[in-house]
Amino acid sequence: MTRVVLAEDGTLLREGLVGLLGRLGFDVAAAVGDADALIAAVEEYDPDLVVTDIRMPPGFSDEGLRAACQLRAQRPLPVVALSQYVERSYAEELLDSAGGRAVGYLLKDRVVDVEEFGQALRTVVGGGTLIDPEVVRQLMRRSDPLDRLTPREREVLALLAEGDSNLAIADKLTVTEAAVNKHVGNILAKLDLPPSTDSNRRVLAVLTWLRRRD
Repeated sequence: MTRVVLAEDGTLLREGLVGLLGRLGFDVAAAVGDADALIAAVEEYDPDLVVTDIRMPPGFSDEGLRAACQLRAQRPLPVVALSQYVERSYAEELLDSAGGRAVGYLLKDRVVDVEEFGQALRTVVGGGTLIDPEVVRQLMRRSDPLDRLTPREREVLALLAEGDSNLAIADKLTVTEAAVNKHVGNILAKLDLPPSTDSNRRVLAVLTWLRRRD
């Protein structure tokens, strides 16, 4: 079973998540209520996955996010930030850590399917990257577009960030799917992410845009 350390300051929600994770087949080694306890539990239990809230005691600002970044700086520990908020401070650092692999940022009120939530956690444990589109949108609002990209490529990248398929993008932009495929290839090349079979490359392209500013 996948061993999990859970950090959530709300007692009722924490206990509810413990039960939910157990039903989904995860082994919750520890469930804690603050960032210091999270770091201590990871050191003690060496989990396969950390699921953490972002705003926790004592300051209720970004303690969980900072703790996650600290843990990821030590080793590429799979981490899923599960929050009601998009906390911009440290968010890019977390999503950029370990090459953007084995990390997720999900919003609590947008998790509507239990089985999909379980699959999302397994994806991150397996090295995948999952970011709620709303998180991407809010982070992108303060980012400067890269001069390398044409206006059309920026449109395509924005739709990629929202999780649209190439076919859906073609429909929205009233172009052919082949044209979108070409734009995506150009974006990946311009952002030094050459085409591959890596399922994370579309997300990595968005993260590259977010972190590379003038």
